[in-house]
Amino acid sequence: MHKPLRIAAVAAACAVAGAALYGAGAATAGQSTADSTHEPYNIGLLAKDIDTYYGTAPDADGVYQASPSSPYAQDLARMDKAARKYIDEAARKAVRKYRRPAVVFDIDDTLLLSLDYEKRYNYTYNSASWAAYVNKADRPAVFGSPELVRYAEKKGVEVFYNSGLSEAQRSAAVENLKKVGADVNLDAGHVFLKNAAAPPSYLSACATPGAWTCTTVQYKSGTRKHIEDDLGYDIVADFGDQYSDLDGGYADRTYKLPNPTYFVS
Repeated sequence: MHKPLRIAAVAAACAVAGAALYGAGAATAGQSTADSTHEPYNIGLLAKDIDTYYGTAPDADGVYQASPSSPYAQDLARMDKAARKYIDEAARKAVRKYRRPAVVFDIDDTLLLSLDYEKRYNYTYNSASWAAYVNKADRPAVFGSPELVRYAEKKGVEVFYNSGLSEAQRSAAVENLKKVGADVNLDAGHVFLKNAAAPPSYLSACATPGAWTCTTVQYKSGTRKHIEDDLGYDIVADFGDQYSDLDGGYADRTYKLPNPTYFVS
């Protein structure tokens, strides 16, 4: 996953910590950069706000965890409740109209929480340290997300994953998803990852072997288009922690999960 705007976007996301609304199509307050005529929000204070929002605390092993009673967890619970109701309704409508409903989930900070990495590296990004962290395959679940995956499956909705992780990280991602209980459709036909060496033909407009120029929106919306147009599914809901996970169409409804720690354009 490429996170080029991590520190700059932390300041831009200050209003997220504790106050923003998340849900289907909801725009988050405070996502634009600060007015250049005013002093931006102090990063040190923002880091404290983020800790409060997540209820961040180290566990017995020294791993930073979010609190299940935190504002973050409460925001997720509200979104989860609304998403379950919608998935249930969408599944019943699909049966009546002979459609094949599907949901799409991002992975990083949508299903697997990266808070410990963010906290330890002070909300900065390094490709080597990030790869090592992902390959440990030991991230905790984002509250409620694995249960939502299983709920969709129970309702007869096909589950797909659309992640910015690289193809080289597939085994670690699958292992970690199994650990947290999101053990649904983890085969290569349902888990879409970035493969710069051998990109799929449906991304040929921006990716050829060894030459990947796709933006996040191009990659993710192009994958959703493939799921709908080529595989024959109707994506009733798309879940992600970044707006770039959701933009570009090919989903009936989008759900933006809270993430004030980094921004992916």
